[in-house]
Formats: sequence, C-alpha cells, structure tokens
Amino acid sequence: VMQVAHAIVDLLLSKAVTLGDVQVIIDGFAAMGFPNCGGAIDGTHIPILGPDHQGSQYINRKGYFSMVLQALVDHKGRFTNINVGWPGKVHDARVFRNSGL
Repeated sequence: VMQVAHAIVDLLLSKAVTLGDVQVIIDGFAAMGFPNCGGAIDGTHIPILGPDHQGSQYINRKGYFSMVLQALVDHKGRFTNINVGWPGKVHDARVFRNSGL
C-alpha cells in the first residue's frame, strides 16, 4: 500500500492536481459572487486503523483514529492542491500553516 501511495504522489499527483490559470479561477469565482477568491479550502479526517506507534497522536477530537486531509479546489470543484498525512490530533490551522499555501 505504501509503495503504491508513494508512486501515486511521485508520478501522478503533479499531473492530476495542478493550479491551472489563476486569473481564470479568480474570474470564475467572481462570476459566482466571490470576488478576489482563488480557491475554496477545507479539511477532513480520514478514518484509519490505529497505528502501533504514537497511536495517541492519531486520535482526533471526536475520539477515533484518523489522518487529516486538506484540499483546495477551483471554481469548478477541481482539486488544485492536496495535503494529506498529518495525524488526526493536529489542528487544521497547523496543517494549513505547513501546507505551502
């Protein structure tokens, strides 16, 4: 599983998830009533089996094991940035601060 995940990140992610033309995205959001918007961002918790090491770091505020996924989409709902892999205990603000956005 980890080899496939690394291969996807190394070989496919940069081809499938791209920023695109920023002005087109901003214009698209403006047409929807959101001027000066370059994307919509949110985070979610992906449920996982509890790891053998540092398990307490993966228990989120709702009490289950998870990893945090943060995603940015354009005006058409297409992914333009994805950040995944933070333990469930980590706050969304920390994920965002360390995401490169």
